[in-house]
Parts: sequence; structure tokens; C-alpha cells
Amino acid sequence: MKSRILVFIQFATIFLMLLPLGGDIKHPYAGIILILVGLLIGLSALHKNRLGNFNIRPDIKEGCMFINDGIYGYIRHPMYTSVLTGMFGVFVAYANIYAAALYLILFINLLVKVFYEESLWRCRDERYQEYAKDTYRLVPYIF
Repeated sequence: MKSRILVFIQFATIFLMLLPLGGDIKHPYAGIILILVGLLIGLSALHKNRLGNFNIRPDIKEGCMFINDGIYGYIRHPMYTSVLTGMFGVFVAYANIYAAALYLILFINLLVKVFYEESLWRCRDERYQEYAKDTYRLVPYIF
């Protein structure tokens, strides 16, 4: 149930951010560049992760594979990084308090998902402990 609530919050927040309720677009080019970077990160994660192994909920799918190469060799949660980068582009494009508040909600929600998912992986696969020591959660060399 927790996973479903987190996913609902994530998608509801993204949906609200994409609605043009906050006014005019102020920085379209910077926003588009960030959205494209987010898409590239997501595509590189999907390239390694394959759709059958991918789960939108932070729960670990039955029979899923542990992946630690490609982009996963640098960051443990590239799909979350992808969403945060792309939606930061939306925030930058609109640059208003409405987008800032929604982005903060999205950021906190994805952090909760990250820590929840990591707790499940630590219990499931002993390799995860070592993997976590050698990689960053969301941003290489920062976090």
C-alpha cells in the first residue's frame, strides 16, 4: 500500500507541474535542455534495466535482476534522477512559487521512495551493501 501511495503522489505531482496553472513560461530553453537531459538519463537506465525488469513501484519485483553496470555503475536510482532532472526543467521553465512547491513535494516523495527501495534491496541481496558503498544514490560525486 505504501508503494502505491508514493507512486500516486509522484504522478499527481508531475501532472500538476505540467498543467500551465502557474503562468507564462519564463525560461523555455533552459527548461527544454534539462528535460532532454532527464530523458537521456531515463533512456540509458531503461537500456540497462529492460522493461521486464523495471518496476514503477519501489517494491522489488519477483525474479528481477540486480543491475550494477552502465549508468547503474554510477548512480543507484537513475530513473529517479531522470524524473527529478526533467521536472527540474519544468520548474526552471515556469520559475514560479507554484512550480517550486510542487517540485519540493516531488523531491521529498522520491527521496522517500529511494530510501524505502534501498531498505528492501539491503534485505534481499547481500551484494547491495557493497554496491551502495561504490555508487551514489542520485547524483554522481554529490549524493
